[in-house]
Amino acid sequence: MTDIEQTADNGGAPTRSGFVALIGATNAGKSTLVNRLVGAKVSIVSHKVQTTRAIVRGIAIHDSAQIVFMDTPGIFKPRRRLDRAMVTTAWGGAKDADVIMFLIDSERGLKGDAETILDGLSEVHQPKILVLNKIDQVAPEDLLKLAKAANDKVAFERTFMISALNGSGCNDVMEYLSKKLPEGPWYYPEDQISDLPMRQLAAEITREKLFLRLHQELPYSSHVETEKWEERKDGSVRIEQVIYVERDSQKKITLGKGGEAIKAISSASRKELSEILEQPVHLFLFVKVRENWGDDPERFREMGLEFPR
Repeated sequence: MTDIEQTADNGGAPTRSGFVALIGATNAGKSTLVNRLVGAKVSIVSHKVQTTRAIVRGIAIHDSAQIVFMDTPGIFKPRRRLDRAMVTTAWGGAKDADVIMFLIDSERGLKGDAETILDGLSEVHQPKILVLNKIDQVAPEDLLKLAKAANDKVAFERTFMISALNGSGCNDVMEYLSKKLPEGPWYYPEDQISDLPMRQLAAEITREKLFLRLHQELPYSSHVETEKWEERKDGSVRIEQVIYVERDSQKKITLGKGGEAIKAISSASRKELSEILEQPVHLFLFVKVRENWGDDPERFREMGLEFPR
């Protein structure tokens, strides 16, 4: 679509486009918010911290603006190589954005990682907005105190109070961003909601179901890869995925007694993939042990992360 065609399609208003980086501590609700603003699932959500590993881009249209949200990994104190790669990726995404959206879990406030991120944001020069999430769980006077404390540390251009879960306040964020982004042609086709390849999105969905089912028992160091994708003549798709774990004991947990766990994970993933693809899905999951995969540069590249030396 040309610039002229875009202008005509939007009632004569000039088109705008740009990248908005969501940063915040782990489990602040970034993935839930991206999915809410895009209006479709583009980033996985679970109770397990640090679910998002690489930058996931969700694409939304509001008025004449195309807003590309970058859901970054939660920023936290890194302990392992994978942790370091994720934190580096998150800050890199922020520095590449037109606008930075700092999301705070209002219930947790500025404890721990959120305060560390604020210190880091003072050295980032892009326009920044503050978004307080889960406002339905916190008293109004406490929200005002939290907003003041954050704005005393960093010069935010605007402060928004929202609930990513029920959508309260989210339209105000979209209105602001649609006017804030620079004028220019859209980066993606109008009907595209993510730049994540479908094979990778399918793997992410299975990883989400894995964490939802086994978040208490299974360590964070598990990984899903889509190895085969076959479009069949009957209109269905056959997908083969491998869940990689680091030890035999983790493989047993993932399979479950009598294969109960892996069957439940497969069923949940298959159902969601069928809805997204709008076609029948035949999903086959395999569990393999790959010791120390967290030290393998190739695995990092597959996840869209730089391998830290």
